[in-house]
Amino acid sequence: MIIGNLIGGLGNQMFQYACARALAEDLNLPLKFAIDGFNIYKAHNGLEINKVFKAHIEGVNEAELANYLGFWRCNPMFRQVISNRYFSWLSGRHFISEYNFNYQPNLTKRSAQGAYLHGYWQSERYFSHHEKLIRSDFIFREKMNTKNQELAKKICKTNSISIHIRRGDYTTNSKTLATHGICSLNYYDQAINTILKQYPDAQFFVFSDDFEWVNENFASRYANITLVSHNKGVNSYNDMQLMSMCKHHIIANSSFSWWGAWLNPRKDKTVIAPAHWFADGRNTQDLIPNTWIRM
Repeated sequence: MIIGNLIGGLGNQMFQYACARALAEDLNLPLKFAIDGFNIYKAHNGLEINKVFKAHIEGVNEAELANYLGFWRCNPMFRQVISNRYFSWLSGRHFISEYNFNYQPNLTKRSAQGAYLHGYWQSERYFSHHEKLIRSDFIFREKMNTKNQELAKKICKTNSISIHIRRGDYTTNSKTLATHGICSLNYYDQAINTILKQYPDAQFFVFSDDFEWVNENFASRYANITLVSHNKGVNSYNDMQLMSMCKHHIIANSSFSWWGAWLNPRKDKTVIAPAHWFADGRNTQDLIPNTWIRM
């Protein structure tokens, strides 16, 4: 069995799901997910992936988890502790933890007898060979409301460029800010100028969690901008769907807009991504697909 641990916001859940789904397919093993971490995880909107997409999430029960990992590893807080490399000697045979953001080429071999995957697994290389399957799982479940349908029509009729400006908890939480950092105004200026050289008729659709900052520092400086500000809370996933319908993308250092760009099926799309994903300088060379532009 492959057991994928699901935690974090929607974008992180999608990476965890895609890696586990592809691995189970490669090894012809049953697939289940540990979702008990959401009992104590209060950020974002909880478990979303099965509400937003047609992906099927079958939860692993406590007895199955105990049988697989040992009963004393069932507690999600303890599993978080032993995911640290310093406690790897406590993890057991099936527990596979991600210690950094580098792609692990031996993951399939290590999981041949089954695995519990603890990490974020943020690389297309884990699942790109099952792209068609993953795209079919990530079909949005609900029909758009009238306002989003009107926006979608405008996006489809124009040379549309999504711009994601992620601030929110990146600015209000000092620990998060120290880890992630924020994409600078200079990054967006360079990305927009690059897009305009290639697509002079570009129509920009800006998605953000801080429109006060966008209005003060950004929106008035460019023409042909539409601010998308109405999808909030549990409806935020609609922004990802609208992003995916745009023809090209300028993403933030955010898994949410990473997936907004990836879900766009166009082969000729231009995607501009920040070269530095984390403020602490950790290596994320496997996170950005080779066809995307780092800036």
